[in-house]
Amino acid sequence: MPNSDAPRWLRPLGPVVRMLPAGEWWDAVRVPLATGLRTLEHLGTRTGAVIEDGYGGVLYWLVPPGAADTWDVPAAHILGPGSHVAVPPRHRTYAPGLHWRVPPTRTRHWTDPAALHDALRLAAP
Repeated sequence: MPNSDAPRWLRPLGPVVRMLPAGEWWDAVRVPLATGLRTLEHLGTRTGAVIEDGYGGVLYWLVPPGAADTWDVPAAHILGPGSHVAVPPRHRTYAPGLHWRVPPTRTRHWTDPAALHDALRLAAP
């Protein structure tokens, strides 16, 4: 077994961006950058891992599969089964381009769905 702090779905650690299926290990919540930055402020240390697409101007939060299926938050787009998310290599924590704004660890990759939902509602334009 590899000795790594990375979540199991992020192994093997590699140097390239990978397309991973949503709905298997997590669902992703995609939010425009401006709303996402306000959401991060509201969440503070309660956030889990966050992917930033610096070219696309969006942030992605990871939540447990199915946890956001019933959300009605106009600024958020839920990516579940049938969707894929570009996931940067774990060491990529800087712009430009796709990178981890908040890197995942084995014990912290999901964001608590209720906390994220509340933060998104507060941050929505």
